[in-house]
Order: sequence, then C-alpha cells, then structure tokens
Amino acid sequence: MAFLDNSGDIILDAVLTDTGRARLAKGDGTFKIVKFALSDDEIDYSLYNNAHASGSAYYDLEIMQTPLLEAFTNNTSLMKHKLISLPKTNLLFLPEMKLNTAYEAGTKTVVFVPSSPLPPVAGTFICAADKDTETLVYSSITDGVGILKGENPAAGARIRIDQGLNTTEIPPGMSLDPDLVETSYIVQVDNRFAKIIDTTNLSPASVSYIDDDNIASYYFSFGSDVNYVYSNAEKEESAQQVIAGPRGTYLEFKIESSLEINTSTHMFTTLGGSKTFKLESAKSAMFYVDSHIRVTGATTGRSIDIPVRFAKKS
Repeated sequence: MAFLDNSGDIILDAVLTDTGRARLAKGDGTFKIVKFALSDDEIDYSLYNNAHASGSAYYDLEIMQTPLLEAFTNNTSLMKHKLISLPKTNLLFLPEMKLNTAYEAGTKTVVFVPSSPLPPVAGTFICAADKDTETLVYSSITDGVGILKGENPAAGARIRIDQGLNTTEIPPGMSLDPDLVETSYIVQVDNRFAKIIDTTNLSPASVSYIDDDNIASYYFSFGSDVNYVYSNAEKEESAQQVIAGPRGTYLEFKIESSLEINTSTHMFTTLGGSKTFKLESAKSAMFYVDSHIRVTGATTGRSIDIPVRFAKKS
C-alpha cells in the first residue's frame, strides 16, 4: 500500500476486486466488466478555496493535488462513500440516514465515560455473545440500554436507521419527494460474528451474498420486507425522531450471534482480545472483538457504519 503522487497530471489507477480477479482467473472467456463504482472517500472538500488570489482555476487545485492511496483489491477496505446520481438538479438538501438512538429504551446506544471502556467508543452497541454474558451485562448496566442479546434477541436492543431530509428549513409535515425516499437497504455484517434477524418474528433474514472476506450482504426492500423496512408516518417534531425535516422510511433489525462466538472463544482470541472491563456496578473479565454493521441505501447511495463490540464473559 502506498500513496500516488498526484502533484502533476491526474492519475487513473484501477484494479479488479478480489472477486473480479477470481472470475478473470477462470480463463473461460466469460469475464466482462459490466459495471463500476466511484467514490470520494479521500476527498476533503473543506480545501476548496473560492477566495484564491489566482482566480477560479485554482479554487480546487489543492483538492486535485491531494495524494491518494493506490488502488487495492479488498472490497471491504475502500469505497465507503460512493458517488450517486440524482435526476433532479434543483435540490437544496440531500437525504440522510441516521441511527435512531431515541425511539425507545431498547434502541439507545451505550454512552460510557472513558473510565468505563466496555464499548470502544461512545455510541457503540454491545452484543452479548451468549446467555452468561447477557445476564452479566444486563445486571451491571442500567436498563441494559444498547445491549444486543446475541443468544436471546427477543429482549435485547434493536437497531433502527431513519432516512429523510435532516433540516429545519423544511417542516417534517411536508411530504418527501419520491425520488429521495429510500426504498431499499443493503446491510453488511461479518458472517463469522452474527446474522440479521427481524424484530417481529425473530426470523433470520436470507443472505443475498457472502464475499471472500466473509462479509454477508442482506437486501431489504420497502413493500417486500415488511418486517424490516417501514414508512415513517410521523409528521410532527418529536424527541423520538432524529430526522428534523420530511421523513421517508426507516430500517429496523436485530442481530443474533453466530454459533462460533456463542460456543467458543476462537474468534475472540484470534481477532480480538481479553481484558477486565469496568461496568457501572462491577468489573469483569471479558473476551471482546470489534466490528461494525454497514447500512447502505440502494436508492440514494447514503451509508452509515454502526460500531458493534461483541463480548463474551471470560
């Protein structure tokens, strides 16, 4: 991995992903590039200087000459913020997706002070990998707020993502333009740690695809996946709403820990660690491994990463 010198001519550095390389290696003549994606992960738009003394040709010069990482093939490590195309050119606000941590007690994320480092950062969900860990964490943290029960998810927290125009310039009672309503969501989670289940029947969702890095992708659509994607009909300002303006849909789900992290410590010792964590009322030795769940809007292209710490009583 290295930086590309972008101080002169614009450089195009393109590579196939690991999946593309595998298909090319078949050598059967069926490999064709039929689509590609663009992103702006490494662009700092605050560098745009419309007061540059040399004129408009230099406004974006610093951005254009920013060194970029060379292309690499691991699809989980690049292109987190893909560019999108919207048919309308008169938009003043773009739709957003936000984690709703206020809808009910079970959806709130755990916010610890630095001296209580069970989650890696504030706003992280904790997934208790087995029943013993669920009992320990729920008895040690007020109301079990933000705790995802990996073995018994019925009583655990849920994850909810709201979508719409997050602005006070337009009242929430206004209808959201159909072109800006998110109708499909892609949820990606490490298949070694957990699977997605619905909040109503606690039934596991069907996996659309598992890539070479064990990242499972789930595809949920409004109207088809009625236990996952809902229309947000709330038109008033409320403490339980995180979108200030017109609202579109919201996605809601729970997770269930995988058999491997429920019954063994292999993943924790291989990819994570073990330490004594200070809870609100006790200290306990736990195994842990950090991951995240990525939710991407298939319609608008917006995405959000939700940090999750999987914990197991030592």
